[in-house]
Amino acid sequence: QVQLVESGGGLVQAGGSLRLSCAASGYAFSWSGMGWFRQAPGKEREFVAGISWSRTNTNYADSVKDRFTISRDNVKNTVSLEMNSLKPEDTAGYYCAAPHLSRQYYYGPEESKYGYWGQGTQVTVSS
Repeated sequence: QVQLVESGGGLVQAGGSLRLSCAASGYAFSWSGMGWFRQAPGKEREFVAGISWSRTNTNYADSVKDRFTISRDNVKNTVSLEMNSLKPEDTAGYYCAAPHLSRQYYYGPEESKYGYWGQGTQVTVSS
């Protein structure tokens, strides 16, 4: 059974930093793309960042580019999101996602290609 468990969320002031982690189990993690999404109250879930299985390629939403960094450890089966220069508009629930097995290598922004989701971790940025 696939499990994705996020951690690291919290309350931070604008301009601050947080590091989110996602631990994966029951999944061919080392050979799969991974993604981070977020959802703010009253808004649709949106893509934040993705990383290829080899760690050599990444994707970022324009709104977080140059502030957020996605990385992964294929030995520990974890994917992380380092968030710097946080803004109040970054406030949201953050979700780790793994693609459907038929889209194993995917790490892009199309939500429909992800089949496994974590329970989410809340990030709140105060002004």
